[in-house]
Amino acid sequence: MKKITPSTLFFLLVFGNLFAQQEKGITGYNNWLDTWTDFQPNKTSYEEPTQILTGNITENTTLTKSNTYLLLGDVFVTDSTTITIEAGTVILGDYKTKGSLTISNGSRILAEGKPTDPIIFTSSKTDKKPGDWGGLFILGNAPINTFGEVATLNFGLKHSSTEHISYGGDNSDSDAGNMQYVRIEYAGKKTKEFGNYSGLTLAGVGLRTTINNVMVSYCQGNSFNILGGEVDLFKTISYRSNRDDYFFNFGTQAHIENALAVRSPYISSADGSRCMSIHSYDIKENADASKKETSITAENLTLLNVSNDLKSDIKVGLVQEAIFIGPDTSFNIHKSVISGFKPAVILDASIAINNENLKKIQFTRSYFNNCKGNIFRKDYTNNDDLESWYGSRAFDNVYSKGPDSETFIDSENNRSPDFRLRINKIIASNNLFDEDDQEDE
Repeated sequence: MKKITPSTLFFLLVFGNLFAQQEKGITGYNNWLDTWTDFQPNKTSYEEPTQILTGNITENTTLTKSNTYLLLGDVFVTDSTTITIEAGTVILGDYKTKGSLTISNGSRILAEGKPTDPIIFTSSKTDKKPGDWGGLFILGNAPINTFGEVATLNFGLKHSSTEHISYGGDNSDSDAGNMQYVRIEYAGKKTKEFGNYSGLTLAGVGLRTTINNVMVSYCQGNSFNILGGEVDLFKTISYRSNRDDYFFNFGTQAHIENALAVRSPYISSADGSRCMSIHSYDIKENADASKKETSITAENLTLLNVSNDLKSDIKVGLVQEAIFIGPDTSFNIHKSVISGFKPAVILDASIAINNENLKKIQFTRSYFNNCKGNIFRKDYTNNDDLESWYGSRAFDNVYSKGPDSETFIDSENNRSPDFRLRINKIIASNNLFDEDDQEDE
């Protein structure tokens, strides 16, 4: 039998402590936000466009780092074409025409950046603002839960054929391409009839579509808009979105892991926007009950509301829930951090509190910090049953209060923040706000 020397024991203790620090929230022994992200994108300038992308792209095309590209109007990749984007390439969305890029069903995008050389989609303006341009749409032929196998995007895209905006099918394993080390900035064009575009829309994409290390920042619409299909999201970031950070609908089957959403009460819309919004349909009568309902599994997420004065912002109505769960959905979140919301989670009022539904909605080994209320049901003033259920030891959740500076490793660093959890700073408590604050609800 081997002897454990003092040095070996020290190593094991240090290693174990490091592992513990990474257990909840975004994880990694190194800060994976380094190098490829940009939390101050308005301070970054780019070369003038040297190439224009417009209309339909019907032949395999490669965009190279040596050029800067301008998306002029609504651009479509069609006819089973592949668009390849080299690491370090910059694509500007035209402000005047609100440029967008759609990868039509059957076509593919290969946008493979590198940690030190990401691919960047951003505004063509020097003084960039949310909603300057459209966004990215990737369409596939994986299942959706509406009647019929196929639906069309309803965003007002100017297309030459409805085939270019159709999505859905029966191939759960379909491949719409690969996006890694990609930034999408200042998207979210506003339309009168259809609301805002999203930064990245994934509609009916299948499991072979790879989405990892993708950052959407300062979007006027949803950052990630997932409509049906089956998809895995890994190391994704939504930063200061005006609407939802992650929106799921139409029977999406998704696994999201090691992901970050950072909201600001001074930027995010106070009208029903959250970190995560989970739905199975817009109108129940339009959903096919024989098909799968939306099912989301989430692990190691950090959902954070950054506020200068959280109590005051809650009091004036600037802070809402982090997660909204609609009826006929399944949601399971594990080892995650939810910090600075009112409350942490809201269930739709139509969700009955019974064993069947509670089995479908799981919160385990997660950390609720600085939330005025944890898990509520919409329009219900007494949520003691839910608080008691999810607060039981069986779920191993932790409840605490603490400033961001002590909760996270370096959340106040404007250029290179580190939102990993400082586990040693957790102070367990069920009284997240003083008793007199509760009377202000």
